[in-house]
Amino acid sequence: MAPRVVVVSRRSELDELLARHGTRAAAAWYLAARGRELAEVVDRHEALQAALTTVGAAVPADWRRGAVDRVDLPRFLFGPEDIVVAVGPDGLVANVAKYLSGQPVIGVDPEPGRNAGVLVRHRAGQLTGLLPAVAANAAGVQSRAMVRAALDDGQELVGLNEVYVGHASHQSARYLLSVPLDGRERRERHSSSGVVVGSGTGATGWCASIARDRPGAPRPPAPEEEALCWFVREAWPSPVTGVSLTAGRLDGAARLELTAESDGLVVFADGLESDRLALDWGQRLTVGVAPRRLALVEP
Repeated sequence: MAPRVVVVSRRSELDELLARHGTRAAAAWYLAARGRELAEVVDRHEALQAALTTVGAAVPADWRRGAVDRVDLPRFLFGPEDIVVAVGPDGLVANVAKYLSGQPVIGVDPEPGRNAGVLVRHRAGQLTGLLPAVAANAAGVQSRAMVRAALDDGQELVGLNEVYVGHASHQSARYLLSVPLDGRERRERHSSSGVVVGSGTGATGWCASIARDRPGAPRPPAPEEEALCWFVREAWPSPVTGVSLTAGRLDGAARLELTAESDGLVVFADGLESDRLALDWGQRLTVGVAPRRLALVEP
């Protein structure tokens, strides 16, 4: 069977403005009132469209094709023979990674110089030679660790950057935290604005912003390392809740366990709050390194 190239993208800011305001004139007025110009938004839209056109032209004529928008990822069925091309910012690779099972991912940067380029390392014009190499298993691939969160009822989700556990509105959540520390299990009740557990890839994102304000923050893992870092956000001390277990690492098979002691908690990965698990009083969540990994095609 011929390979299938699945192109993943997200709506541009121009598309979103037109969906909201109806016409370019109305969008221009809206932007001007906020000190911005429509021309900038149009230029970015055209850069994305040009990249998507170039990627489409690079797919061999006898190969199969597919396309999916970011918002439709939870409903899209990827096949084992797919080659995934994510055209957009770095976060788009993270968004699609959780729905894959080892399929190679090529990150394409449509706006070089604007994106960090950590996960979108390729230009659209490079795909003509790269796609056949990926199909022949002749391209370099980095295997990046991911995070897995599993409920005691069997539900689970996976993230590339990080998993967040806390109240849906990010207000105070109550739970019992259990983590391995110095060869034994440590437990502490918390009232906090949530827990973030990140991989080596996520250690440069949300986890990094938390770690900057934490003296003695744990050493972040490398992207391919089977290890995670975790942080409790804004832990509040009280007669029944503590603040001594607020950060650490999970190496290898180590797991963090969280038992909910309030209702309305949620679990989501990589910022996709709409694709989440619900965690209510008494339910137990286990977070650790995922058995699956992201296969990121290198330049």
